[in-house]
Amino acid sequence: MGGLDAVTIGEALALFIAEAPGPLAEVPRFTRAPAGAELNVAVGLSRLGLRTGYISALGRDNLGDALLAFMHSERIDCAQVIRDPAHPTGLMFKTRQDDGADPVTEYFRRGSAASQLAPSAELLSYAAAARHLHLSGVAPAVSGSLRELVFALAAQARRIGQSVSFDPNLRPSLWPSATVMVETLNALAVQADLVMPGIAEGHVLTGHTEPRAIADFYLARGVKQVVVKLGAEGAHVADACGHTHVPGVHVARVVDTVGAGDGFAVGVVSGLLEGLPLVEAAQRGNAIGARVVQFPGDCDGLPNREQLRESNCAGAIADSGTA
Repeated sequence: MGGLDAVTIGEALALFIAEAPGPLAEVPRFTRAPAGAELNVAVGLSRLGLRTGYISALGRDNLGDALLAFMHSERIDCAQVIRDPAHPTGLMFKTRQDDGADPVTEYFRRGSAASQLAPSAELLSYAAAARHLHLSGVAPAVSGSLRELVFALAAQARRIGQSVSFDPNLRPSLWPSATVMVETLNALAVQADLVMPGIAEGHVLTGHTEPRAIADFYLARGVKQVVVKLGAEGAHVADACGHTHVPGVHVARVVDTVGAGDGFAVGVVSGLLEGLPLVEAAQRGNAIGARVVQFPGDCDGLPNREQLRESNCAGAIADSGTA
């Protein structure tokens, strides 16, 4: 499919969410849902009307069938979602937290279909046709070959002038060491135009604890725009014009924080693609992130255009008419 607005790459997972609070070992029933940081972003961008492609691989199994059907239902372009008969679809389990605390997750993704992805002319050509490339720190942690593909996509983007956003999305358990994680993800970050670390992620990656210092770390290394996510406090945005704090959006009750960062990325990336200034794009990111934490699934709270308008957030909808 030509003329994509954005493309992203990652591992789609079958997520099993506990139906009742408690340790995973004691939960008798689970509800299945789609998951994956980059898939969440693809869903969010597509719901806002942006033509979005997704590079991934699924096993030729029932979980893969369900995930592919979900992607099609969300109008994501799946031309490069590969079906692998020799390797399974990845899956994960998540506790239910009714008190707003971070859930406990357990992954089963070693040797998955997505971990077999590697650079190819076909995948590079597909990604090059999009206006924008969105990357996260999850995909390069899954396997060495997938890491090579992610870096090849980033290098191609710089070469052809394609804009790139990067969300670190740290998964320490997938890396051999913290040192390797930090070195690899910072090497990827400096190839992006936009970097969006959380405040805790920024501390791990840069050694700094203040949002301004985290932003300056990446600006000094050639990144054009940095947005540091501050949770309920909003976001700190920085570019060549300076630093600005963007207040958060109040939420009466937090159900599940997983996926909020992906929702924030959807807001910022979609806003910038529609021509919003960085501050207004971050306002949209705050609005979507706040909505996502009120739903149990990773992407249940990602809004369509009408739902985003109902958020009544300044900058939530661009005047560009993109649909």
